[in-house]
Formats: sequence, structure tokens, C-alpha cells
Amino acid sequence: MRRVHFGMLLVVILGMFVVPAAAQEDLDAQAAELMSSEPSFEYAESIVNFENLGLNIIGTLAMPVSDSPVPIVLLFHGFKGERDELPIVNTEEAMYSRTARIFAERGIATLRIEFRGSGESEGLWEDTTFTGQIADAVAALDFVATLEGIDTERIGIIGLSQGGLVAAETAGQDSRVASLVLWSAAANPASNFANILPMETIQAGLALPDGEALPITLPWGEETSMKREFFEELFTVDPVAAITHYANPMLVVVGSRDTTVYPQPQQGEVFLTYHEGEEALVVLDGDHVFDVLATGPEVVDQAIFYSLAWFINTL
Repeated sequence: MRRVHFGMLLVVILGMFVVPAAAQEDLDAQAAELMSSEPSFEYAESIVNFENLGLNIIGTLAMPVSDSPVPIVLLFHGFKGERDELPIVNTEEAMYSRTARIFAERGIATLRIEFRGSGESEGLWEDTTFTGQIADAVAALDFVATLEGIDTERIGIIGLSQGGLVAAETAGQDSRVASLVLWSAAANPASNFANILPMETIQAGLALPDGEALPITLPWGEETSMKREFFEELFTVDPVAAITHYANPMLVVVGSRDTTVYPQPQQGEVFLTYHEGEEALVVLDGDHVFDVLATGPEVVDQAIFYSLAWFINTL
């Protein structure tokens, strides 16, 4: 194990991590260099859509202006999220819109989508399941493979929280995922959702008749409803098992003060334990969403630039 300090960050490199030959420098040093770099690409954003199982999925494509094909990274939002993800206090950006801008300005395209039943995509939220979102993720891979100007051999994924579960499952079943980054990814769904869905709620959800939805008040006051299939998949979908089938590079980024997917860094380390291949773990001094709702962009920027460095090395 090797530990490297960068400001308030603790970087932990585990297992058989080998710095890619193209990089020839430590990940933390490259992230720091990128953080102080100036943008080198102009880019354009457009709203796109594609169909999966009869539902229209909406996304935002951020494309660098380039004479040659560029890599692309798919951005998968978390539970009850939307394609831009959570707003960042003290800025006019959100987690994924900021990520997309920073990546595009440095030559990497992104597609941030809204899963079925979320945001502007078709479908009902109460029909949400992990497997439905995984199907949308695979359809997003199909879609980007049709885009002009994309190098289809260089496709990556970032997944946040529940989106990290979806990202791990997608990478485990689709060889087109050349590099993977997990942000605060759910490793044990039944445990990780305990602060959002108390056990009595889960038990009531598991007892629902076919087609009925359970009304739920979420901890932040939002009213919603969910069907039995979601509650069942808390116990039947296993992202750590899925990662055993993925051998391409993987970076795991966690916050040491995460009270949703916890304890950290142990929850992040589980993914590395069961993954065979090039890998690294970055532990930030942040919460589950890297302090975007509390202090601003400082911590999430660290996650963004470590991820950018990772993809530059591995895509």
C-alpha cells in the first residue's frame, strides 16, 4: 500500500496498481497539475435523446471542438438525481455540469443522462429499479457508439452513489467500458439505503402487491413513491459481485465523512478487493456528495480532477 498526501486529500493506492506508461507520473501530481491548468479546448453542449424499451431518455452531450475523434465519459446520477446532479453552493453550476465543462475544456466529451422516470426522461419514478437504470446505461453506450467525432474504443463512466452501483454493474457486463470511476458508489444497497429507507419502510415495500406503490417521505422532506421491485433489488443486485467481471482500469473516489455509504474508506476498498486490474482509491476530506451542498466546489473539484487525470491515463 502506498499513501500520498495532496493538501487535504489522502490518496491510497492499493493492490497491483501500476501507473500507466503513457502517464509516467503519480496520479496525485497529475491531478494537481490539471487543477492549475488552463482550458485548451472550446466545446459545445447539446440536448440529445435516445430510446430504450419504448421510453425516451434525455441527456446533455458536451463535445470538445477537435479535428480528431475524442474519448467520451458517461455520467450517471444518483438516487432521485437528474443529469446535472446536485447544485454546488457559491457557484452557478451543478456537480455533473461542472464535470462536463472541465472535461470538455481538456478534450474529453461527456454524456450526462437522466434515467427513466427521472428529470425530463420518459417513464414514472415509481417504476424505477436498478436493473431498469442498468438497461438505460447500456442503451447510452449504444447511443454514443453512433456519434460522429467519438473514439468508440475510449469510453469511460463516472457513477455517483446509486449511479455508481449502475456504473459497476454496467462495466461488469459490457466490455465497451474501457475505464471506470466510482464516486461514493453504493457497495451494499440494503445497508447503504438504510438512512434513506428505514427497515420498516423496506419491509412494507417488500410486502406490496403487484403494481402498487408505497408512499414515502424522504429524509429531506420530498414526497415520493416506489414499487416492490425496487425494494427487492436492494437484496438481489450486487455491484461488488459485478465488478469481479470487469478487468479494465477502475478508480474509486470516496469521502471520509460519508454518512450514507459508510464506513469509508472501507466501503470503497471493497470494490478494489474484488476487482482484478489497474486500480486506485482516492479518499477525500468530504461527505457523500463531496460537500457541494455545504461549502462549495473545493472538494468536488478534487474528485473531478483526479477523475480527469485517471481518464487521461486510461482512455
